[in-house]
Amino acid sequence: MSFPDFWQQFVTGMQQTTALEYVAVVMGIVSVYFSRKENIWVYPTGLVNTTIYVYLSFKYHLLGEAAVNFYYTIMSVYGWVLWARRNDRQEHVLHVNFSTKPELRFQLLFFATLYLVIFFALRYLKEAFYAGAIPSVDAFASATAFTGMYLMARKKVESWWWWIATNVASVPLYFVKGLVFTSVFYVVLLLLAVSGLAEWKRRARVAGVVARG
Repeated sequence: MSFPDFWQQFVTGMQQTTALEYVAVVMGIVSVYFSRKENIWVYPTGLVNTTIYVYLSFKYHLLGEAAVNFYYTIMSVYGWVLWARRNDRQEHVLHVNFSTKPELRFQLLFFATLYLVIFFALRYLKEAFYAGAIPSVDAFASATAFTGMYLMARKKVESWWWWIATNVASVPLYFVKGLVFTSVFYVVLLLLAVSGLAEWKRRARVAGVVARG
């Protein structure tokens, strides 16, 4: 695709962006901002974003992303409960922390299993119902997102690495589907994820020092 063609598709896509997509994008950015700050409002704002994207993903034959956003919705409730837990002194029980080596191995296995399941499911659905599906990229974006969301609920620093991978894959995925504003949204999320990784690394180190003290 030449630059003029790319630019024309970008402009056309932005002009065709619906109000619903704008709301989803804004709430998604707000949600990621709250997650970077380790603020529990990440979940109620995220629920608005994920509910809208379940609908949009089905509409544009992004079945893996539809499954991801449905999963996000469930995990948002789960994470909300975990982040809200306090001890007898009204202190938060869960703190930002690094994954152990066994946890890292589990994450990779979790991702690989999900990727294969989603990829083959999408290949079947592409042939049977949704000719516009893109199994390889959609499955990668979905599996990394599944992994990242689970780890974020547990306040694992490594969740941001998975979000970075998700965002990198989602930028071209949504662009070719005509959801240009959403593609731009994932560029913003990519930048926020890099910032979030640095912030959570700092918080995990501080929490480790306090725990040892």
